[in-house]
Amino acid sequence: MRIVFFGTPEFAVPALDAVAGRFEVPLVVVQPDRPKGRGRALAAPPVKQRALELVIPCFQVESPNTPNALSALAAVQADLFVVVAYGAILSKALLAVPRLGCINLHASLLPRYRGASPIQAALLDGLSETGASTMWMDERLDTGDVIHQRALAIGPDETAGDLSERLAADGARLLVETLDAVALAGSRAPRMPQDDARATVTKKIRKADGFLDFGQAATTLHDRARAMTPWPGATALFAGEPVRFTRTRVVPAAAAIAPAAPGTILGPGPSGGLVVECATGALEILRVTPAGKPEMEAQAWWRGLRIDVASAPRFTTPRSEEES
Repeated sequence: MRIVFFGTPEFAVPALDAVAGRFEVPLVVVQPDRPKGRGRALAAPPVKQRALELVIPCFQVESPNTPNALSALAAVQADLFVVVAYGAILSKALLAVPRLGCINLHASLLPRYRGASPIQAALLDGLSETGASTMWMDERLDTGDVIHQRALAIGPDETAGDLSERLAADGARLLVETLDAVALAGSRAPRMPQDDARATVTKKIRKADGFLDFGQAATTLHDRARAMTPWPGATALFAGEPVRFTRTRVVPAAAAIAPAAPGTILGPGPSGGLVVECATGALEILRVTPAGKPEMEAQAWWRGLRIDVASAPRFTTPRSEEES
């Protein structure tokens, strides 16, 4: 089969490797280079970098649905389009271009968590299991008939970065199994319609979604902290300066210290971090990234401040741009 691969971020790289290692991939379609880092220099997306290493031509386009893009993609004469976190919705006209149709790999057990942030949504909801799905694409968002699904357990302290890496690898294997089935059966490969009544839709993550409010329960804060790591980062203010929490853990009830105002640092924790009071329960901060500094152990950061616990300021919630 001739497969045109659509993808942009790091999540899609294992899928590109898996597909290119088994099928003919004459073209990779990827979003344009974007400004990155403090210098805001243009940087190539991870999928473009990998495609160049594999010596596969790249077609970078903001929207693949323009007449020029449609014409260019039709000229490839692909049997199938495969889409993995590309970053744009394909039009009905574009979906009709490949001979066998279009297949998408999505990081959830559909119909749950359609949309832009399925991995973060699963963590925010405190789930112990998620998974990956392959589906036949239609013109709506993640609503096509499911081909295959595979569940994946979520670790209690796993971050979005951790889970994304595992789902990318597991999803790549699921995608190859799906493509093998399509190679044998064509468009007659499995089609399981989604139950729209059970569907949930996720939204694009914003920077303010990473702001931590210690007026919430410790389990809620822990789930948000790991859902927002590595981006946009789980952030609170301490003495007016932002501190990003990169590893946290809920403190067992038996290890909790005498209650104080939410956001107060209570002292060392059972896992070698810092215990912070929450509205309900306590959160242990294991690793932090202070403003302008590298990631470090939370206690090392605390010792460097040389602040007495009894007189220390509390962690507070940053204000979003909309509130300022």
